[in-house]
Amino acid sequence: MTGTETSPQPLEECLPRIRATLEEATGLLVCLDFDGTLAPIVDDPDAAVPTEPNQQAVTALSETPGATTAVVSGRALANVRERIDGPVIYAGNHGLELARNGSIAVHPVARKRTARVERLCAILETTLSSVPNCRIENKRLTATVHLRSVSAAAEPIVRRATHEVVDRFGGDDLAISTGKRILEIGPDFPWGKGNAVELIAADEPPGTAVIYIGDDVTDESAFRAVEPDGIGVRVGNDDLSSASCRVESPAAVASFLSWLESTLADRVDRTSTASATRISTDSVRSHYPDRW
Repeated sequence: MTGTETSPQPLEECLPRIRATLEEATGLLVCLDFDGTLAPIVDDPDAAVPTEPNQQAVTALSETPGATTAVVSGRALANVRERIDGPVIYAGNHGLELARNGSIAVHPVARKRTARVERLCAILETTLSSVPNCRIENKRLTATVHLRSVSAAAEPIVRRATHEVVDRFGGDDLAISTGKRILEIGPDFPWGKGNAVELIAADEPPGTAVIYIGDDVTDESAFRAVEPDGIGVRVGNDDLSSASCRVESPAAVASFLSWLESTLADRVDRTSTASATRISTDSVRSHYPDRW
């Protein structure tokens, strides 16, 4: 784990290191953010869907021997699970909800604060009702104030009012974090996507390589969790990040996932060929021991 932030390198410059990491690994875990990574950012969060190439690439990778895929999203668990098929693991609400091994776990502290989140959402709905296109999303364990469709003139008003409401009614239980044109309200304790990634990785066999791909501030804890032993890939520009690599867009994410799938498949083929050769050689030795 590292806390160092640098300008991530273009993915093309990272591929030799990634290939070497895969060659040395016993398996691969790929964790993916959803919005801005698998799905383009859109004004209406309900309209967000993964691009078709990303859906196909995730499905193919999840079916590749030696690979595990997971989606780690700020969306509620039920919301993100219905938007992307293929992964065997899902984490929602920035890792406060985790679906794996046929069961769903919810962080106990977050569970206890759902009533306060609901109350804050109701207060914010009333407080910000006069601001056109301002949307309050109650995700049960957390809440999101969406600013993407709010005018530039009204945005400072929304931010100020949200902070005032959380300061007054959230007490020491809830806090605000920021993202791309959103304000996130959630339990005020140290937990994030990085913690979820660490839990998911702990279930994988020793020697598994971990890759995390994301685009927002909330993904930084996950980058820190996987780097430097694993690979963090930031979607977007070359702003400072704990990720060591970057791609430009969800379209580039699909290309990278397809590259990972083909690279793993090639390794499996080479391993199978080598194994078959060893079996054949052993068979010859057993029949003609005097020639070896």
